Amino acid sequence: MILTRCLPLIWLSLLTVCAAGRTLHPLPVKGPKTVKLQLQTSRPYNIAHRGSNGEIPEETTAAYLKAIEEGTDFIETDILSSKDGVLICFHDCILDETTNVASHKEFADRKRTYDVQGFNITGFFTFDFTLKELKQLRIKQRYAFRDQQYNGMYPIITFEEFLTIARDAPRVVGIYPEIKNPVLMNQHVKWPGGKKFEDKVVETLKKYGYGGSYLSKKWLKKPLFIQSFAPTSLVYISNLTDSPKVLLIDDVTMPTQDTNQTYAEITSDAYFEYIKQYVVGIGPWKDTIVPVINNYVLAPTDLVKRAHAHNLQVHPYTYRNEHEFLHYNFSQDPYKEYDYWINEIGVDGLFTDFTGSLHNFQEWTSPLPDTSKSPRQLLSQIASLVLPYAKA
Repeated sequence: MILTRCLPLIWLSLLTVCAAGRTLHPLPVKGPKTVKLQLQTSRPYNIAHRGSNGEIPEETTAAYLKAIEEGTDFIETDILSSKDGVLICFHDCILDETTNVASHKEFADRKRTYDVQGFNITGFFTFDFTLKELKQLRIKQRYAFRDQQYNGMYPIITFEEFLTIARDAPRVVGIYPEIKNPVLMNQHVKWPGGKKFEDKVVETLKKYGYGGSYLSKKWLKKPLFIQSFAPTSLVYISNLTDSPKVLLIDDVTMPTQDTNQTYAEITSDAYFEYIKQYVVGIGPWKDTIVPVINNYVLAPTDLVKRAHAHNLQVHPYTYRNEHEFLHYNFSQDPYKEYDYWINEIGVDGLFTDFTGSLHNFQEWTSPLPDTSKSPRQLLSQIASLVLPYAKA
């Protein structure tokens, strides 16, 4: 009798739990079929800056897998090229800072000096090495105050290897590649048929099924933002793909690398009105949104408000946990910083070196429904809670 009375409660509880989650998919007719948990779009995006590189050396398979494990929405990477035209994931145009290239005596004669955005830079440039040679190198942590135990363990990965990491993730994980130094790449690397660096990037994305406008069905299956500091590259690829694009914005003292425009020019209302034809958002350095003096943040500018008025998202960079990067206002507490930027400034995404910290903060303050369990698991869980009372 008691069990009969409890059955409506069981079904009501099941329906309540199911309604709080995502759309339930029908069970497969034959054999197991895994339906991946979809990308969340209800809170600011957690963007794993070069992977979870606060813990593991940047742009490595391990750093990206760690970020996925920790709950990131997007894994971010920088795309450069090898001498033989293979797209690789690497941030700096030179290998010196984050690889062991200096210990490879066979490459000692590869050091060069080139003009990079008006500066003479000397080092070992990625485009002076074939992919086979680059694969001999190992990545090391950029900052001495971070964990050094993984130095020398991981190789440089290709852009295609990066794409397979996202493809093979246990849930839908977006990608956020940067077309890095396109002027420099097009100067020093030549592809067959007169193709440009940008062409190769878009070709590779299409090869792996990426495309679709922001929040379209196609996009939600394989979420993607394409970013660049070079406005002409973003305009150029707008004719190649409808995938959403983001214009990165450097320090107030730095002109754009391809058009030589000032910070004031590319953050003006007139320019926002123009560029929004090609991009869905901007990615500014966070200290240009909220100025800093003597390590204290000052009153915020109106950049976010004006960008939103032009229907542009704002994804600032870069959020880091260490005291070397946290401003004094936040009392050495990264959660205070996240709270400020999400709830006071109102940004739409955050590039972070510590994806786990941002994910934990968001789960505590704006948790998503638990959709990790199947309907059968939910029913079993609810029954386990109710049936003991029915037997009493």
